[in-house]
Amino acid sequence: MTAALSGPAPVALKTTAQQNSLHHVVIVGGGFAGLYAAKSLGKAPVRVTLIDKRNFHLFQPLLYQVATGGLSAGDISSPLRAVLSRQKNVKVLMGEVVDIDPDARKVTLKRNETVPYDSLILATGSSHHYFGNDHWSDIAPGMKTIEDALEVRRRIFLAFEAAEKESDPERRKALLTFLVVGAGPTGVELAGALAELAYETIKDDFSNIDPQETKIILLEGMDRVLPPYPADLSVAAQASLEKLGVEVRIKSLVTNIDGDTVSIKHDGTVTDMQACTVLWAAGIKASPLGKAVAEKTGAETDRIGRVMVEPDMSVANYPSLYIAGDLAHFAHQEGKPLPGTAAVAMEMGSYLAKAIKTKLAKKPVNPFHYKDKGSMAVIGRNEAVADLNFMKLSGFPAWFIWIFVHIYFLIEFDNKLLVLLQWAFNYFTYLRGARLITGDDSIPALSETVMAEMETEIVAVDAKKKETIGEPRPMDAR
Repeated sequence: MTAALSGPAPVALKTTAQQNSLHHVVIVGGGFAGLYAAKSLGKAPVRVTLIDKRNFHLFQPLLYQVATGGLSAGDISSPLRAVLSRQKNVKVLMGEVVDIDPDARKVTLKRNETVPYDSLILATGSSHHYFGNDHWSDIAPGMKTIEDALEVRRRIFLAFEAAEKESDPERRKALLTFLVVGAGPTGVELAGALAELAYETIKDDFSNIDPQETKIILLEGMDRVLPPYPADLSVAAQASLEKLGVEVRIKSLVTNIDGDTVSIKHDGTVTDMQACTVLWAAGIKASPLGKAVAEKTGAETDRIGRVMVEPDMSVANYPSLYIAGDLAHFAHQEGKPLPGTAAVAMEMGSYLAKAIKTKLAKKPVNPFHYKDKGSMAVIGRNEAVADLNFMKLSGFPAWFIWIFVHIYFLIEFDNKLLVLLQWAFNYFTYLRGARLITGDDSIPALSETVMAEMETEIVAVDAKKKETIGEPRPMDAR
């Protein structure tokens, strides 16, 4: 049973004319920033339209759990209409905004529908960044959506199934090699979950292979894992990963991906390795709507497409147009942009709701100020790191805090207590019940490079045998 979020009491019903006369706030994006803005406007004398191309809110911090079979997609997703059902001044529209007209104050949806607004909040998030190599996206999927996580899950478990049937040892080795590119929080959490999956959860599930022979490699271009974190927590995180069996390679960059052949540059030397499963966690770029905003308003964007915003989160010269979440470049606090985290997005959404209400009351609006409560990343069972500003933690204490924080916010978003209890049980016992392979059951094909190498090796082995044994002489032929 799914219950809606606890939130503001329903506002009194108004006539259509009264409703239409209210200040119209349009929110594009049902992520953390957009949803928190909509929730916080529940009692305000405004009408709100929340537009998203999906009909659900996604709890992105736990996507890696879906990708490794720990949770089902529905466990971390909440229908937007259910979440906002008690707020009678909020309407939910399923659609994709493709353009805006800030002068006419309207947004255009994919099917050329238009929605007018008095205030607009754009919170369309971000996608994967392949640094000019977008063709890698089919080979090395990232994790930003439910579909991404399910695709990663398909590839992970399909690799084990393919290895079970594979007779060639080199091919089997490639199938059991998993390369995670990027050692930020997502990459670290994914690598750790993969290690627990291979070395604990499924270690006794196969007949022909030993999952403990799985090779998990975490690649990072910087000089340490979790670069945004304090150096001592990075050291602790790497130690925890290596304890789990993850091979960490720092100062290493992917230069090419061709089938299951990955070229890696380290200390100026490029080497090739075979890995049938490559997972991308190396960077993000802002949604394409940021470009539309820049073109229509003259606003500046940063190198990943985020829109530079004013201290009140508005776009310069457009006081009714606001940017929030991963789409916003807010650098007014410490001279550098705020990170694209759920915590930042939540505070931005709540702030913008308050700012709009303050403006309607004709009162001055204070600049946005993010109250940093710290950051954390989980590596595995009993292993995590946490920077709480007033203290730094690693190991079990950090892991316990991580569990508490994520359960708290997940309960707040969908109140699925029974699901949470089941997830907690699975997490504590290493069980992962959502190990489903869906979609295409084809396995990655051998690249031409690997085929050529195998053929060369076979020829070389045959030649060596002939050299050792010798060619049969006519008199020896019986």
